Amino acid sequence: MKQNSWVIPSFKWLTAIVTIVFIVFSLYGGSAFAHAKLVKSDPPHRATLNAAPKQIQLWFNEEIEGNFASISLLDAGGESVTEKNPELVSDDLKSVVLPLPGIVPGRYTVKFRVLSKDGHVVESEYSFTVKNTEK
Repeated sequence: MKQNSWVIPSFKWLTAIVTIVFIVFSLYGGSAFAHAKLVKSDPPHRATLNAAPKQIQLWFNEEIEGNFASISLLDAGGESVTEKNPELVSDDLKSVVLPLPGIVPGRYTVKFRVLSKDGHVVESEYSFTVKNTEK
C-alpha cells in the first residue's frame, strides 16, 4: 500500500504552528486580553460612612482613557446628585476622581463607565451608605 508522503510533513507543520501560537499567547496573551478592572474605590463598596465623602475615587488595574470616563452618584430614588464630570488623576493614569457636592445621609449608588487603553468599555456599579449621625 502506498502511503501519502504529505501526511507526515503536514502533521509536523501543524505541530510547529500550534506550538508557536501557544508560546505567543503564553507570553503576551495575558496583557492582550486583559481589560481594566476596578481594584479599589473610595468610598469602598458597601461601606457605611459616618460623614459624607467629598469625592469618589476609583482605581483600575491598568491605564484608562480619562476623556471617556463617566461616574454618576445616584441617591436612593435613582436620581443623580452630581453635575460634574470625573477627571483623570494626573499622577496616576489608572485612577479617576469625581468631586461631590454636599450629600445628605442615605444610601447611594456609584455607577461608572470607563474605556480601557485596549479599547474595551468597562462599566459597573456599587453602593455605600452615609449614616445619619444627628441625634
